[in-house]
Amino acid sequence: MLYFILRRILLLIPVVIGLTVIMFAIARLLPGDPVSLAAGPNATQSEIDALAREFGLDQPIWTQYFDYLSGLLHGDLGTSLLTRRPVAADIAAYLPATLELVIAAMLIAVCIGIPLGLATAVWRNRWPDYLSQVVAIGAISMPRFFLGLLLQLCFAMWLMWLPLGGRLPIIVIPPPTVTGFLTIDSLLAGDMHTFVTALRHLAMPAIAMSLSPLATIMRMMRASTIEVMGQDYVTTARALGLPRAKIILKYIARNAVSATLTVIGLYFGWLLGGTVLVETVFDWPGLGLYATKAIISQDMMPVIGVALVIGLMFVAANLVIDLLYGVINPKVRYS
Repeated sequence: MLYFILRRILLLIPVVIGLTVIMFAIARLLPGDPVSLAAGPNATQSEIDALAREFGLDQPIWTQYFDYLSGLLHGDLGTSLLTRRPVAADIAAYLPATLELVIAAMLIAVCIGIPLGLATAVWRNRWPDYLSQVVAIGAISMPRFFLGLLLQLCFAMWLMWLPLGGRLPIIVIPPPTVTGFLTIDSLLAGDMHTFVTALRHLAMPAIAMSLSPLATIMRMMRASTIEVMGQDYVTTARALGLPRAKIILKYIARNAVSATLTVIGLYFGWLLGGTVLVETVFDWPGLGLYATKAIISQDMMPVIGVALVIGLMFVAANLVIDLLYGVINPKVRYS
């Protein structure tokens, strides 16, 4: 198992290096002059040149890249041209909000999608199966931002059950920061009122982001379950007279979920990179809003930093999925 883990980690090194090269090159080749924009409309050429020297933007692009790579090895993601703050500090402030939203959405998708996929496979070609197909197609087809607007109109404007947006009301004092997740930090502080308030603010954006992965996970789980149900060992278990529930949970579900793990890992990365519209609709202070403001102002270092962090988490999520493959199916460790 140790050799399996080390091999997977070593294979990630060229992926990470390639990611830094691509993101740095794209940021430098985009049209526009971020230095002039950061210096302001009334800046003289000498002031613009001084700002470029301060940030090392007057150097050749390969020199800039190796300086950036050297900084990465020390945990330095560069400095924002506009705010003059370290990008790493800004990302550390915004990342917990995005992670809390993405993890909540994935928990909803996994905890509902896998059991539904298993159930629709067991009851295939019956009305629950047909109903799930209609719901899945609708969930995948509907854009997240449009679904978010519908949820706001229904649950915030008409029914007034949930807040319109944000993480917490202005009048509510946030709990002491431990993890950066307001729901967990409020539980650790024993503040149930803040926990319920944070959960109510989290509900609509998490639901808006969860429906597409939920539908995909459900359909993938259904297809995998139907395939596993036709295997010889399942037929043998039935012939031996084992209880139906034991066959489904022990022999079918465990083998069927392995194919679904790939979709879960991919969707985790896709949700991290696709939170911009949902965070904008719900005024959620995460990486999406931070990156959008940086793109509008052509402040490329925060954009590179956000893309790199999301890429690394995508890679880490797929590494976890690979390791779970090895746990569920021991044969994978030696492949």
